[in-house]
Amino acid sequence: MRNLAKIFFCSLAGVLLPAIAQAETAGGAGDSTWGYALGAGLAIGLAGLGCGIGQGLTAGNTTAGIARNPGAAGSMNTPFILGMVLIESIAIYGLLIGLLLVFKF
Repeated sequence: MRNLAKIFFCSLAGVLLPAIAQAETAGGAGDSTWGYALGAGLAIGLAGLGCGIGQGLTAGNTTAGIARNPGAAGSMNTPFILGMVLIESIAIYGLLIGLLLVFKF
């Protein structure tokens, strides 16, 4: 858990610091474009992080279930694929929100 927090804060700094530097060179304190960049980076990053964890858990648990009962592999395939599709749609929504913030819609 401690390493996950380090990764999160380092990636946050990787998004925040260039955005603030760009805002200061572009227009000073009155320019508020760094908030859009920060929001877009967080939307894509957190969506990807959450979906990666969800897909890993789903694939791992399905594989463990098939290893315990190989005869049930056929009945586990459809819920597995449906779950993966729904998890991936959340990542696409995060990308959509990030793109909307970048283009300021």
